[in-house]
Amino acid sequence: MLKEINLYTDGACSGNPGPGGYCAILSFSGKEKTLTGGYRKTTNNRMELRAVIEGLKALKEKCKVNIYSDSKYIVDAIELGWIDKWENFGWKRNKKDNLLNPDLWKELDSLIKHHEVKFVWVKGHNGNPFNERCDVLAVSALKKEDLPADELYEHSSP
Repeated sequence: MLKEINLYTDGACSGNPGPGGYCAILSFSGKEKTLTGGYRKTTNNRMELRAVIEGLKALKEKCKVNIYSDSKYIVDAIELGWIDKWENFGWKRNKKDNLLNPDLWKELDSLIKHHEVKFVWVKGHNGNPFNERCDVLAVSALKKEDLPADELYEHSSP
């Protein structure tokens, strides 16, 4: 039987693009693990994706994972099957339009295929204690000194 993990995530950006931070909180059997990080120049959507990716990367074995995010973009992309269409189009939105953040979508796709995942949308800044904590920690992460470069973003952005 697979362990059932709750993964709470959030991303934040000061300006878009600008300095960004993410937070993932893994919860299992009353225990928690918190992961945070940030980049000197990135976007809010990249930080939302990074939070989910880092949370999933922290799992050491195949699990059943309930992923709670206030990013409708991410939740809909998975739950409505958009990610499968993007993959079929060669990581494009459709046959001609480029997909934003294909590097992160590919990484996320690889990770979710290793687990049994369910994405759940939570309204942001609406009293959900885990979402509120993730938000505070993501904002705190983007304010740290000497943030690293989000290399793929910085090299591909104008």
